[in-house]
Amino acid sequence: MFYIYCPYCGEHREEEEFHPKGQAHIMRPADPDACSDKEWGDYLFFRDNPRGVHHELWVHAVGCRKFFNITRHTVTYEILETYKMGEQPSITAETYAPAATQPSASEEAAKQAGVRA
Repeated sequence: MFYIYCPYCGEHREEEEFHPKGQAHIMRPADPDACSDKEWGDYLFFRDNPRGVHHELWVHAVGCRKFFNITRHTVTYEILETYKMGEQPSITAETYAPAATQPSASEEAAKQAGVRA
């Protein structure tokens, strides 16, 4: 189970209280009447789905009912940060540096024995 930090409530709450609403930071065309059908269709229907760091829009549906953004790693499901609407993320795919992983006991033993895992 995830615990998600709501930047408005200031608390970590269970994931069941929240609902994802799609990609964050989608800019609506300034003049929709001047858009081509392709441009409007791209805005309405096409979203990024990267492998790695992704910014998502979520709502605290059972709590304060406010929308906020989450920076999440789509492979590990790790939530890297949460931030209020209108704020910019401090972590991007270019600036993300995962924590150094420690080798497991079996990997360490194999290394000491000179065996490749």
